[in-house]
Amino acid sequence: MDVVAHGLWGGALFYSQGRKQFLAGATLGMAPDLLSFGVFHVAHPGWITERLLGNISGPPALSTLPPYVFHAYNMTHSLIVWAAAFMLLWALIKKPPWLLAAWLLHIVCDIPTHVTRYFPTPFLWPLPTPFVDGVPWTTPWLMAANYAALLIVCCWLVVRCRRSGNCANAPNSLRRQFRKH
Repeated sequence: MDVVAHGLWGGALFYSQGRKQFLAGATLGMAPDLLSFGVFHVAHPGWITERLLGNISGPPALSTLPPYVFHAYNMTHSLIVWAAAFMLLWALIKKPPWLLAAWLLHIVCDIPTHVTRYFPTPFLWPLPTPFVDGVPWTTPWLMAANYAALLIVCCWLVVRCRRSGNCANAPNSLRRQFRKH
């Protein structure tokens, strides 16, 4: 799944809990990709420029990526690492860190939407992982279905908020919209 969709799904999980929680969920939903690929893109701004200019297309070739990208990807896309972080934070803060559900959702969504030839999801890392050869998230019908599902969920959240009359926790932009009606 693309990083924007991961962020929107992560934010949707915490929509009803207010703007800060929504933004935290969105950030944690994008974090696995930002922590693995974001550093590469910041360190190689020429690649993004060339892509935006249309001089190159598609993802970077695996041979051009430095080893840290693969290590970070393995760690950030592992259910075992996620569970260890969840349990450690729970022990430290004395309550379940539910915001980490956005990270978990990222991993779960990536398993069936990545192919084995380009960054299959290592969901059991550091243990041997039976990679799933899924449908690439870049497949047009899958991307359209994903964003359609996001639109449906967002509409449902807005309607639910409006019907309950309890929109105080909704993100600020939506609160302004509800005041107009």
